[in-house]
Amino acid sequence: MTSLARQTPRNLPGIGLPTPPDAPLPDGFAVEVAADTHRSKDGRLMLGGSPPRLIRLTTTAVRLLDGGRFTVTDPATAVLARRLLDAGVVHPRPGLPPVHDTTVVIPIRDRAGQLDRLLTAVRADPSTSALPVLVVDDGSRDPAALADVARRHGVRLLVHPYNLGPAAARNTGLRRARTSYVAFCDSDVVPEAGWLAPLLAQFADPAVALAAPRVVALPVSEPGLLDRYEKVHSPLDMGAKEGPVVPLSALSYVPGATVVVRRSAVGSGFTEAMRVGEDVDLCIRLHQAGWRLRYVPASRVGHRHRTDLRSWLAQRAAYGTSAADLALRHPGQVPPLYAAPWSLAACALLLRGRPAPAALAAALTGAVAGRLRPRMAGADHPARAAARLSLAALRGTAGQLLRCATRHHWPVAVTAAALSRRARYALVAAALAEGLVDHHRSGTSLTPLAHTAIRRLDDLAYGWGVWQGAARRRTTAPLRPRLALPRPGRRARPRT
Repeated sequence: MTSLARQTPRNLPGIGLPTPPDAPLPDGFAVEVAADTHRSKDGRLMLGGSPPRLIRLTTTAVRLLDGGRFTVTDPATAVLARRLLDAGVVHPRPGLPPVHDTTVVIPIRDRAGQLDRLLTAVRADPSTSALPVLVVDDGSRDPAALADVARRHGVRLLVHPYNLGPAAARNTGLRRARTSYVAFCDSDVVPEAGWLAPLLAQFADPAVALAAPRVVALPVSEPGLLDRYEKVHSPLDMGAKEGPVVPLSALSYVPGATVVVRRSAVGSGFTEAMRVGEDVDLCIRLHQAGWRLRYVPASRVGHRHRTDLRSWLAQRAAYGTSAADLALRHPGQVPPLYAAPWSLAACALLLRGRPAPAALAAALTGAVAGRLRPRMAGADHPARAAARLSLAALRGTAGQLLRCATRHHWPVAVTAAALSRRARYALVAAALAEGLVDHHRSGTSLTPLAHTAIRRLDDLAYGWGVWQGAARRRTTAPLRPRLALPRPGRRARPRT
């Protein structure tokens, strides 16, 4: 084993990350239209991605996409594939590569039993059994137990003399790796067989720096209430929908529980000053440097979620404390609410609960749809498409406002409820409505009442952490909403 002390320079936001190479997608790289992308009957108009983008296709592009997918064969098709991928209206469909040139890095502190379980899974999978593995002991209280497990599995052990945090432990492994790709696996995950090849396939795109699998709950013999809640609402599970990872989108980050990175893209790695939220920070910095990041739910790793109430609440609060650091490091990239001014105004009018304000909200939404209609030229039903887009934006803003009232800004909402009967009724209605709607969408086995109650506890703990972090850093940055304003002089997207 090797003893390691803290090394410099330390990783800082926005520093040390190279830009991606100016290289086209390779010949043979295939893309497929995303299942949730809408296309006009003549194929010339595509609407999809997050946030939604409207793309007009040339006749040549329509012909290429006639079967729902195409393969890069020349510079022109490479440019088309890149634009559609970046818009989120298509997904990559590269072939599965052989699993090699990858180092598995496992940061850990104690948890020898979990390390044994993880290494057993890695060595039992034929595709990963021969890969080099680096275990980084981050100041364990019982280092001998970890050393014994590492020795039995024949893996290299690196030791921090004292605890430096998960980011520093990952970076130690990153510095010692000599392969093109590094797969970071937390000690409490168990990869499913064949998990790594779909992630490595994403790097056929020379602009991809990071790929992440879906993190799902490990089965338990007698699941309790929190087990059943975590199965559908773990903050580590980003869902079944694949896509690009882009700040301010529906998929704004991926958790660091398991990620694969291109070693040449991530510089010195994670920000070691951050004990929580370092994975979100890395995602934002990579995106700002111009790299692409992919979420690949076809690859899955199991995770034993926390289900002891005290540790579960503490973990949620700890996640919330990272919001202040992230908001200060990346202004405007992690707001609690991101919406257009008109949709906020319409929601405010609807909250009045009276006919006249509701009519004004409807008129405002109709006016926005009217402005959108000319841009829908080529759609099968331009007026209907514009109306659906404006209503979707209004619904999305309403949902964000509900979440803010019950999550990030619940201390403000509770204070208002204590002072106003109308606010009190509105808060109770919002808390119940949001929980019941989420219960229906999640498909959980919990009763509606139990799911709603646990969801409110989840929000209270996370929101408390947000306010703790804001107070500690003496900032309101993680609590401030961001308005989605049109860019000055913004032009319509050119035809593709």
